[in-house]
Amino acid sequence: MTAVMGGLTSLVLVGCASTAIADTSAAGITESDVVAAQTEWGNGIVAISSVHAAGDDYKARATEHINTLYAYGETAVMFKPTLAADDQFRETFDEALSYFIGAEGTEDSGFAIKGWTNVRWESNGIYADGDSAMAMGNYFFTGPDGNETKVEYTFGYVLDEEGDLKINLHHSSLPYTPE
Repeated sequence: MTAVMGGLTSLVLVGCASTAIADTSAAGITESDVVAAQTEWGNGIVAISSVHAAGDDYKARATEHINTLYAYGETAVMFKPTLAADDQFRETFDEALSYFIGAEGTEDSGFAIKGWTNVRWESNGIYADGDSAMAMGNYFFTGPDGNETKVEYTFGYVLDEEGDLKINLHHSSLPYTPE
């Protein structure tokens, strides 16, 4: 069992290359596996934005992102995106895809196609125990204008049958702003 609480873990992500996650099947999930998964998730969001900006097949890139990183089809996935009010919870692959790239007739404008150039993570805590893990903190999305948007997150992870780390819980929200 590994737990990291207190201090912040800061991770800056640049570029669009995918980071491979270590083979976790023998020892269970570790803190470094979670950090690698965070890196891969952030790089995937930047890649979807880049592919969209280039006029290429961003739907295929978003599909790859979800299929690689989320546990849809393997176990229940609890996904509560930041900018979701009408359809708050995304229990299916199609609902997650709609959130990431947008879909006509929905509230979704495509979070992952907003031109993000970087995702930076500051974990408040990472807890790993065998074949599951949780992480909570803030992540920061750098927009095309260079400004960062701070978002609070909680992610849960499980191992799939091949020993790959998959997201089974994703909750994010904008920080509370008192009036």
